[in-house]
This record gives sequence, C-alpha cells and structure tokens, in this order.
Amino acid sequence: MNKLIYVTDDDRNIRQLILSFLEKDGFEAVGFDSAEALLHAFQAREPALVVLDIMLPGMDGLHAVTAIRRQHNTPILLVSAKDGEFDRITGITLGGDDYMVKPFSPVELVVRVRALLRRADMNRAVSDEPQLLTMGDLTMDLKLRTVVMAGQPFPVTPTEFDFLSYMLRNRQRAVSKTELLRELWHFDFDADTRVTDDLVKRLRKKLAAQGGGVRIETVWGFGFRLSDEAEPDGAS
Repeated sequence: MNKLIYVTDDDRNIRQLILSFLEKDGFEAVGFDSAEALLHAFQAREPALVVLDIMLPGMDGLHAVTAIRRQHNTPILLVSAKDGEFDRITGITLGGDDYMVKPFSPVELVVRVRALLRRADMNRAVSDEPQLLTMGDLTMDLKLRTVVMAGQPFPVTPTEFDFLSYMLRNRQRAVSKTELLRELWHFDFDADTRVTDDLVKRLRKKLAAQGGGVRIETVWGFGFRLSDEAEPDGAS
C-alpha cells in the first residue's frame, strides 16, 4: 500500500499542484482546505505524513500542529509565505519537523517528504545499539522515544529527538551542520542551514528551562557539540 500523505492548503491551485507531484511519486495523497477537515480525517485514518500550510481560514496551521502533537508523532512539513525567523522557529517549536517557504519547488517538497519518511522508518526499525543514551542529567530511551532531564519528562518533537540522539552518539566530537543536514534530513544538495540553527535555538531554550547541565555549544563556522557542565571537559 502506498504511503498516505495529507495536504492542507486553502489555495486550491497550490493544493492540487502538491497532490499531483506526490501522486506522480507514488504516494496516496488526500487534500483538505481547512485544519478542521484535516483533524477530522485523522480520526478515521492516520497518515504517514502531513503537509500543512500555516495561514489557513478558521483554525490556523500552528494550532493544528499543536492539536496533532497531543496524540500523534506523525511527521509534519509546514509550508508558509512567511519567511521571518520568528515564524520559522515558532512552527518548528510547536512540533513541525520541517519548514518550507512559498513559493517553493514541488520537486524539492517531494524530496523533503521522502527524507522525513525515511527518518520515520529508521526510527521504527529494530536496532542492535543500546536502547539508552545518557549524558549528565539527560537520558534518552531509543525504543520508547522518551527523554528525561534532571529526573523530569523532557517533551521533544520527533526531529528534536533525532537531533539529540545523534549528538549523543557523537558526543566525543563536534558535528557539522552539513553532516546534520545529510544524516538527519537526508539532503544531498545545498540546503538552508537555518533548519539546524532554528532547531538548536529551540532546544537550548528547552534545556535551560529544564535546569539540566547538558548544553549545545556552537563551534563557530562549523556546527555544534554537546557538553555537560558536570564534566571537567564540558566547560567552555
């Protein structure tokens, strides 16, 4: 069975364009013109991925993301005419996994959809590696996909979980933005590095609010590394 993609955009022309490209790529794609219709469809059948416009009549896309995240970890690709840093960060912070700005290439959208689905499939695959990753007050359960920080549940989106687990696996070194784009987003072309910047800004705020000692340090001109304030080598 082909994977089901829900596409929500109140602009019929854009919606049909996205649907046509997804269908040509072998997906089963269903379109909606409102967030309310999208959420109603979720009750009958959960899709493999959602393409969701932010600016919708009635309930907007950001509120729809929040509603979906209450019960589902379905990958969400947000699309919007807004290109401001605040808009991008807000969309990802609320639970979006990727963000594209209109106008965009339908071909690139399909590539991003495939990348998000590959990540989701990899996350569900049985792994031989240890199921727990720890660093200071941070513990990640790879099987249950849960995170605990300083003894308290640490809620994260699927993308945030993948980022943290990748950084923990590579805690002995700095990880470049290019590597993150390739390994987490599976982009084999020059992509907007703000994807990683937005993610890190969001996680830094969450980590600071939780009060744990784990930090995401910037390696200027290269990428990031994790450090633990409790470890002598973690200080910067």
